[in-house]
Amino acid sequence: MCGIAGFYGDLDKEKSVSTLQHMLTRIKHRGPDQSGVYVSNKAGLGSVRLSIIDLSSGTMPISNQDDSLWIVFNGEVFNYIELREDLLQKNHTFKTQTDTEVILHLYEEYGPECLNMLNGQFAIAIWDKNKEELFLARDRVGIRPLFYTQTENAFVFASEIKSFLEYPEINLKFSSKALSEYVTFWTALSPNTVFEDVFEVPPGTYMLINSVGISKTTFWELPIVKPDDYKFTNLEEAKKAFEDIFLDSIKLRLRADVPVAAYLSGGIDSSITTAFIKQISPERLRTFSIGFTEKDFDESSYQNIAAAYFNTEHSSVTCSENDISNHFKEVVWFTEAPLLRTAPTPMSLLSKSVRDQNIKVVITGEGADELLGGYNIFKETKIKHFWAKDPKSKYRPLLLKKLYPYLPQISNSSSNMLKMFFGYKLSETESPIYSHLLRWHNTSRIKNYFSEEIKENIKDYKPIEDLGKQLESKLKGYDYLTKAQWLEIHLFMSGYLLSSQGDRMGMANSIEGRYPFLDHRVIEFCMNLHPDLKLHGLNEKYLLKKMMAGRLPEEILNRSKQAYRAPIRSLFVSEALPEYLKIMLSEDSIKEFGVFNVDHVKTLHSKITSNKGVSEIDNMAMTAILSIQILYDLFIKKSIPKLSETELITLDKIIVE
Repeated sequence: MCGIAGFYGDLDKEKSVSTLQHMLTRIKHRGPDQSGVYVSNKAGLGSVRLSIIDLSSGTMPISNQDDSLWIVFNGEVFNYIELREDLLQKNHTFKTQTDTEVILHLYEEYGPECLNMLNGQFAIAIWDKNKEELFLARDRVGIRPLFYTQTENAFVFASEIKSFLEYPEINLKFSSKALSEYVTFWTALSPNTVFEDVFEVPPGTYMLINSVGISKTTFWELPIVKPDDYKFTNLEEAKKAFEDIFLDSIKLRLRADVPVAAYLSGGIDSSITTAFIKQISPERLRTFSIGFTEKDFDESSYQNIAAAYFNTEHSSVTCSENDISNHFKEVVWFTEAPLLRTAPTPMSLLSKSVRDQNIKVVITGEGADELLGGYNIFKETKIKHFWAKDPKSKYRPLLLKKLYPYLPQISNSSSNMLKMFFGYKLSETESPIYSHLLRWHNTSRIKNYFSEEIKENIKDYKPIEDLGKQLESKLKGYDYLTKAQWLEIHLFMSGYLLSSQGDRMGMANSIEGRYPFLDHRVIEFCMNLHPDLKLHGLNEKYLLKKMMAGRLPEEILNRSKQAYRAPIRSLFVSEALPEYLKIMLSEDSIKEFGVFNVDHVKTLHSKITSNKGVSEIDNMAMTAILSIQILYDLFIKKSIPKLSETELITLDKIIVE
């Protein structure tokens, strides 16, 4: 794993080295082991490296044989050994044993088409000296980040937006449109970020930047099939096929020249990954988990059951409410995005506990919920489709109680109360975004806290309606689950789960996460399954449960789905709130930054303090307000200290042409 940065344009080579050094210093957490830069009159490339494969000779940038191509790379290509063999047969020669060099020679041999050959998670930058062309690419589902922006004289890219703070001429400001998207969808719609004119390279996309301009090409899309085209409808056949693919996915992700550990959350997904790791490598496995002092959020008992069952060397860290508030500023600095939940903070603490044990790589279970119908939003959609056939039914809405036993306001509700809460646009079952209409409608109420200026800027922008219109033809004719999965994978998984809770929290602590469920072969397999093999009645991840019968503890295999959550309500109203957060919520700061309405924020804060009728949306609104205030302070006001000469990383490799 690494962090990369660079630029293309008419450049001063001497200044380019210093600029790259500053940009890389801001993301040195992504690669504390080695660093290097390449600069010419037209391009600059830089990398900080977390060495995992070929520890001694893999310092980037790396060139091909005649030095006409140069690469910096963030990620892992897990099938690099097989690809290297193919290239050796074609008379390519190698200076290192790294996957980075394999990518470069593949690009030399096949051009952008090489991306289809890669099994991995990656953000790639290649400079073609002869063509004077920059190539950028990002993995299929956006596991690794890659951002870009433009100045008057240059195209600039980096793994994290904070690198742009060190590039001359770049001054960040919020995008009102993106703010509206964040408080609706929990993320911005790709390629937007919360900052004006700063974009992500979308997942499954490559870009070419040259004197002609900028082109963008999609090389992979989530494969979705219509009801007549499901490839797998038989449970036994599906179990066998999935096991073969998933076993190979795990094998590939165990490749490393350093120890590989695993997260063990106590849920079925991490337990399955652990079971397969132990099947391949029966020796002692390090596992890690997070627990909470607040029992409503704690899953430690299940984690202990799993650790004992697999006989792993298990470590657990416990997260308190004070831990979340004390680390919240730091978490927002690394997420670089508004947050509606505090859940990334415990993930940061978990990653730190892994790093403290000198582990660099962890295997984790992200993706299983999205691919195999694990989330309650999928069940909710199925129930609402059933309910919509008889909207006046007293009994059909009661099925919704089964989904949220841990939320008393729902589990204790009457049929009429459930109708009021869940009945929003109940009859619009043909909508491509039907599954998410209620969630987005509720979260979008956070816009009421915006200042009059922001409201004026977004008065004509209706993100939910606009997205529905965009997807009408794309998702027409697909089953309810496929449409809901498409939305979860494209928006929530890529824009929030893999970024704010995944890459940013891991890499903040120099930890690489690996996701066997997100092997593109596993994704393509799951999207070809009949919906009943994913969500059987209201039994989520049906295929996995049937496949793992007798291979996991019964308490884990058949436990009720519990969403990963972290405390919110009591965090930001506590007397023990860190002084910095108090300042961010102060009347003076809210007026100065101009994003929120002072009176509305004060009313919300009073409501939460009194704890009278506080809703989940109130909690999310408070989290959003505080995170956006922090983002403004750090990235726009630039309250962070300037880098001193003693803080700058030492460049291990400098190539100037």
